[in-house]
Amino acid sequence: MNGNAPPVLDGEPEVKAQTEPEKHARATLDDQLPENMEDLVTDEKSFGIRMIDTVEGRSKASLLINKMYAWRGYAGTHKLTDDPNRITLTASNQGEVVGTLTLGLDSPIGIMADEIFKEEVDAFRAQGARVCEITKLAFDSGGSKEQMASLFHLSLIYARDLHNCTHIFIEVNPRHRRFYERMLGFKRLGDLKSNPRVNAPAYLLVVDLKWATEQIKKFGGKGMAVANTERSFFPLFYSPREERGIINRLKNIQ
Repeated sequence: MNGNAPPVLDGEPEVKAQTEPEKHARATLDDQLPENMEDLVTDEKSFGIRMIDTVEGRSKASLLINKMYAWRGYAGTHKLTDDPNRITLTASNQGEVVGTLTLGLDSPIGIMADEIFKEEVDAFRAQGARVCEITKLAFDSGGSKEQMASLFHLSLIYARDLHNCTHIFIEVNPRHRRFYERMLGFKRLGDLKSNPRVNAPAYLLVVDLKWATEQIKKFGGKGMAVANTERSFFPLFYSPREERGIINRLKNIQ
Protein backbone atom coordinates (compact mmCIF):
# COMPACT_ATOMS: atom_id res chain seq x y z
CA MET A 1 0.00 0.00 0.00
CA ASN A 2 1.33 3.46 -0.78
CA GLY A 3 0.37 6.89 0.43
CA ASN A 4 -2.27 7.32 -2.26
CA ALA A 5 -5.93 6.43 -1.94
CA PRO A 6 -6.58 2.69 -2.29
CA PRO A 7 -7.58 1.39 -5.71
CA VAL A 8 -11.11 0.93 -6.89
CA LEU A 9 -12.62 -2.12 -5.23
CA ASP A 10 -14.87 -4.82 -6.55
CA GLY A 11 -17.93 -6.51 -5.23
CA GLU A 12 -20.10 -8.34 -7.74
CA PRO A 13 -17.75 -8.52 -9.54
CA GLU A 14 -16.71 -4.86 -9.45
CA VAL A 15 -17.75 -1.92 -7.33
CA LYS A 16 -16.25 1.53 -7.51
CA ALA A 17 -14.65 2.78 -4.33
CA GLN A 18 -13.35 6.33 -4.30
CA THR A 19 -11.44 7.35 -1.20
CA GLU A 20 -9.85 10.66 -0.28
CA PRO A 21 -6.28 10.95 1.01
CA GLU A 22 -6.18 9.80 4.60
CA LYS A 23 -6.89 12.50 7.20
CA HIS A 24 -6.91 10.43 10.40
CA ALA A 25 -4.80 7.65 11.86
CA ARG A 26 -7.87 5.55 12.68
CA ALA A 27 -11.49 5.24 11.65
CA THR A 28 -14.37 6.94 13.40
CA LEU A 29 -17.94 6.65 12.19
CA ASP A 30 -21.04 8.69 12.83
CA ASP A 31 -23.45 7.61 15.59
CA GLN A 32 -26.55 9.15 13.98
CA LEU A 33 -28.04 5.89 12.72
CA PRO A 34 -31.28 4.00 13.40
CA GLU A 35 -31.67 2.97 17.03
CA ASN A 36 -32.05 -0.73 16.29
CA MET A 37 -28.64 -0.94 14.67
CA GLU A 38 -25.93 -1.78 17.16
CA ASP A 39 -22.75 0.30 17.51
CA LEU A 40 -19.62 -1.60 18.45
CA VAL A 41 -17.15 0.18 20.72
CA THR A 42 -13.62 -0.87 21.61
CA ASP A 43 -10.94 0.87 23.64
CA GLU A 44 -9.24 2.05 20.47
CA LYS A 45 -12.08 2.81 18.06
CA SER A 46 -15.74 3.62 18.03
CA PHE A 47 -17.37 2.71 14.78
CA GLY A 48 -20.86 2.78 13.36
CA ILE A 49 -20.48 -0.23 11.13
CA ARG A 50 -23.84 -1.88 11.41
CA MET A 51 -25.72 -4.96 10.34
CA ILE A 52 -28.66 -3.62 8.36
CA ASP A 53 -32.04 -5.14 9.17
CA THR A 54 -34.52 -2.42 8.19
CA VAL A 55 -36.12 -1.35 4.92
CA GLU A 56 -34.62 2.13 5.34
CA GLY A 57 -31.14 0.74 5.92
CA ARG A 58 -31.30 -1.57 2.91
CA SER A 59 -32.59 1.32 0.78
CA LYS A 60 -29.64 3.55 1.71
CA ALA A 61 -27.15 0.78 0.99
CA SER A 62 -28.86 0.00 -2.33
CA LEU A 63 -28.63 3.66 -3.38
CA LEU A 64 -24.87 3.64 -2.79
CA ILE A 65 -24.42 0.36 -4.69
CA ASN A 66 -26.36 1.63 -7.71
CA LYS A 67 -24.51 4.95 -7.64
CA MET A 68 -21.14 3.22 -7.69
CA TYR A 69 -22.16 0.66 -10.31
CA ALA A 70 -23.56 3.37 -12.57
CA TRP A 71 -20.33 5.38 -12.19
CA ARG A 72 -18.40 2.38 -13.49
CA GLY A 73 -20.90 1.73 -16.30
CA TYR A 74 -22.18 -1.62 -15.07
CA ALA A 75 -25.55 -2.99 -16.05
CA GLY A 76 -28.58 -3.68 -13.91
CA THR A 77 -30.40 -2.27 -10.91
CA HIS A 78 -29.22 -3.74 -7.63
CA LYS A 79 -31.60 -3.82 -4.68
CA LEU A 80 -30.96 -5.38 -1.30
CA THR A 81 -33.77 -7.55 0.03
CA ASP A 82 -34.63 -9.09 3.37
CA ASP A 83 -32.93 -12.49 3.14
CA PRO A 84 -31.89 -14.56 6.20
CA ASN A 85 -28.85 -15.83 4.28
CA ARG A 86 -27.52 -12.35 3.49
CA ILE A 87 -25.94 -10.03 6.04
CA THR A 88 -25.44 -6.43 4.93
CA LEU A 89 -22.97 -4.20 6.77
CA THR A 90 -22.67 -0.45 6.27
CA ALA A 91 -20.28 2.31 7.32
CA SER A 92 -21.55 5.88 7.67
CA ASN A 93 -20.15 9.41 8.00
CA GLN A 94 -22.36 12.26 9.13
CA GLY A 95 -25.44 10.10 8.67
CA GLU A 96 -24.55 9.19 5.08
CA VAL A 97 -23.72 5.63 4.07
CA VAL A 98 -20.20 5.66 2.60
CA GLY A 99 -19.53 1.94 2.42
CA THR A 100 -21.42 -1.32 2.27
CA LEU A 101 -20.91 -5.00 1.62
CA THR A 102 -23.11 -8.07 1.87
CA LEU A 103 -22.02 -11.41 3.28
CA GLY A 104 -23.89 -14.22 1.53
CA LEU A 105 -24.15 -17.48 3.48
CA ASP A 106 -24.37 -20.87 1.78
CA SER A 107 -27.82 -22.49 1.74
CA PRO A 108 -29.73 -25.15 -0.22
CA ILE A 109 -29.92 -22.70 -3.13
CA GLY A 110 -26.19 -21.97 -2.92
CA ILE A 111 -24.43 -18.62 -3.21
CA MET A 112 -24.45 -16.13 -6.08
CA ALA A 113 -21.01 -17.24 -7.25
CA ASP A 114 -22.55 -20.61 -8.13
CA GLU A 115 -24.17 -18.98 -11.15
CA ILE A 116 -20.91 -19.01 -13.09
CA PHE A 117 -18.37 -20.63 -10.73
CA LYS A 118 -20.33 -23.59 -9.32
CA GLU A 119 -17.67 -26.14 -10.21
CA GLU A 120 -15.00 -24.19 -8.35
CA VAL A 121 -17.17 -23.62 -5.26
CA ASP A 122 -18.40 -27.23 -5.22
CA ALA A 123 -14.80 -28.42 -5.08
CA PHE A 124 -14.49 -26.70 -1.68
CA ARG A 125 -17.84 -28.01 -0.47
CA ALA A 126 -16.74 -31.54 -1.40
CA GLN A 127 -13.74 -31.14 0.93
CA GLY A 128 -15.99 -30.17 3.84
CA ALA A 129 -15.57 -26.39 3.61
CA ARG A 130 -18.36 -24.13 4.85
CA VAL A 131 -18.47 -21.42 2.21
CA CYS A 132 -19.81 -17.88 1.99
CA GLU A 133 -19.21 -14.88 -0.24
CA ILE A 134 -18.82 -11.11 -0.24
CA THR A 135 -21.03 -9.31 -2.75
CA LYS A 136 -22.38 -5.83 -3.41
CA LEU A 137 -19.29 -4.07 -2.12
CA ALA A 138 -19.34 -0.31 -2.63
CA PHE A 139 -17.26 2.48 -1.10
CA ASP A 140 -17.69 6.19 -1.73
CA SER A 141 -15.27 9.09 -1.34
CA GLY A 142 -16.45 9.88 2.20
CA GLY A 143 -14.84 6.76 3.63
CA SER A 144 -11.34 5.84 4.74
CA LYS A 145 -9.02 2.87 4.46
CA GLU A 146 -9.65 2.07 8.12
CA GLN A 147 -13.41 2.02 7.60
CA MET A 148 -12.97 -0.24 4.61
CA ALA A 149 -10.77 -2.56 6.66
CA SER A 150 -13.38 -2.56 9.45
CA LEU A 151 -16.07 -3.66 6.99
CA PHE A 152 -13.90 -6.55 5.84
CA HIS A 153 -13.00 -7.52 9.42
CA LEU A 154 -16.63 -7.46 10.59
CA SER A 155 -17.68 -9.60 7.63
CA LEU A 156 -14.95 -12.08 8.56
CA ILE A 157 -16.19 -12.19 12.17
CA TYR A 158 -19.78 -12.78 11.09
CA ALA A 159 -18.63 -15.53 8.72
CA ARG A 160 -16.16 -17.31 10.98
CA ASP A 161 -17.47 -16.80 14.51
CA LEU A 162 -21.23 -16.51 14.07
CA HIS A 163 -21.79 -18.84 11.11
CA ASN A 164 -18.79 -21.23 11.27
CA CYS A 165 -17.63 -20.52 7.73
CA THR A 166 -14.17 -21.61 6.65
CA HIS A 167 -13.75 -19.80 3.29
CA ILE A 168 -14.96 -16.53 1.77
CA PHE A 169 -15.35 -16.14 -2.00
CA ILE A 170 -15.54 -12.92 -4.01
CA GLU A 171 -15.99 -12.18 -7.72
CA VAL A 172 -13.74 -9.37 -8.97
CA ASN A 173 -12.91 -7.53 -12.15
CA PRO A 174 -9.54 -8.63 -13.61
CA ARG A 175 -7.89 -5.24 -13.19
CA HIS A 176 -8.47 -5.31 -9.42
CA ARG A 177 -7.59 -8.94 -8.77
CA ARG A 178 -4.08 -8.15 -7.55
CA PHE A 179 -5.40 -5.75 -4.92
CA TYR A 180 -7.40 -8.52 -3.24
CA GLU A 181 -4.55 -10.98 -3.58
CA ARG A 182 -1.92 -8.63 -2.18
CA MET A 183 -3.91 -6.72 0.44
CA LEU A 184 -6.28 -9.41 1.75
CA GLY A 185 -4.70 -12.71 0.77
CA PHE A 186 -7.32 -13.92 -1.69
CA LYS A 187 -6.31 -16.63 -4.18
CA ARG A 188 -7.57 -16.93 -7.76
CA LEU A 189 -9.59 -19.98 -8.77
CA GLY A 190 -10.21 -21.04 -12.34
CA ASP A 191 -10.47 -18.96 -15.49
CA LEU A 192 -11.86 -15.54 -16.32
CA LYS A 193 -15.61 -15.68 -17.02
CA SER A 194 -18.39 -13.24 -17.91
CA ASN A 195 -20.70 -12.23 -15.07
CA PRO A 196 -24.20 -11.61 -16.51
CA ARG A 197 -25.39 -9.75 -13.41
CA VAL A 198 -23.26 -6.73 -14.32
CA ASN A 199 -22.24 -7.67 -17.88
CA ALA A 200 -18.53 -7.61 -17.03
CA PRO A 201 -15.66 -10.12 -16.76
CA ALA A 202 -14.90 -11.69 -13.40
CA TYR A 203 -12.40 -13.87 -11.61
CA LEU A 204 -13.41 -15.95 -8.61
CA LEU A 205 -11.14 -15.48 -5.59
CA VAL A 206 -11.14 -17.24 -2.22
CA VAL A 207 -9.54 -16.63 1.16
CA ASP A 208 -9.04 -19.29 3.81
CA LEU A 209 -10.33 -17.91 7.13
CA LYS A 210 -7.82 -19.98 9.12
CA TRP A 211 -5.03 -18.17 7.26
CA ALA A 212 -6.78 -14.79 7.68
CA THR A 213 -7.10 -15.41 11.42
CA GLU A 214 -3.34 -15.91 11.66
CA GLN A 215 -2.77 -12.60 9.86
CA ILE A 216 -5.04 -10.80 12.32
CA LYS A 217 -3.14 -12.32 15.25
CA LYS A 218 0.12 -11.19 13.70
CA PHE A 219 -0.77 -7.75 12.36
CA GLY A 220 -4.20 -6.67 13.65
CA GLY A 221 -4.30 -3.23 15.26
CA LYS A 222 -0.77 -2.22 14.27
CA GLY A 223 -1.98 0.69 12.12
CA MET A 224 -1.15 2.52 8.94
CA ALA A 225 2.64 2.56 9.33
CA VAL A 226 2.78 -1.25 9.37
CA ALA A 227 0.13 -1.47 6.64
CA ASN A 228 2.35 0.65 4.40
CA THR A 229 5.35 -1.55 5.12
CA GLU A 230 3.59 -4.90 4.83
CA ARG A 231 1.41 -3.84 1.88
CA SER A 232 -1.54 -5.45 3.59
CA PHE A 233 -4.91 -4.41 5.01
CA PHE A 234 -4.52 -6.64 8.06
CA PRO A 235 -2.69 -4.04 10.20
CA LEU A 236 -5.81 -1.86 9.77
CA PHE A 237 -8.02 -4.63 11.17
CA TYR A 238 -8.87 -4.60 14.86
CA SER A 239 -6.33 -6.00 17.30
CA PRO A 240 -6.84 -9.55 18.60
CA ARG A 241 -8.00 -8.12 21.94
CA GLU A 242 -10.47 -5.79 20.26
CA GLU A 243 -11.64 -8.63 18.06
CA ARG A 244 -12.41 -10.83 21.07
CA GLY A 245 -14.52 -8.04 22.55
CA ILE A 246 -16.43 -7.58 19.30
CA ILE A 247 -17.09 -11.32 18.99
CA ASN A 248 -18.41 -11.52 22.55
CA ARG A 249 -20.63 -8.48 22.01
CA LEU A 250 -22.08 -9.85 18.79
CA LYS A 251 -22.73 -13.27 20.27
CA ASN A 252 -24.54 -11.66 23.19
CA ILE A 253 -26.91 -9.71 20.93
CA GLN A 254 -27.74 -12.62 18.62
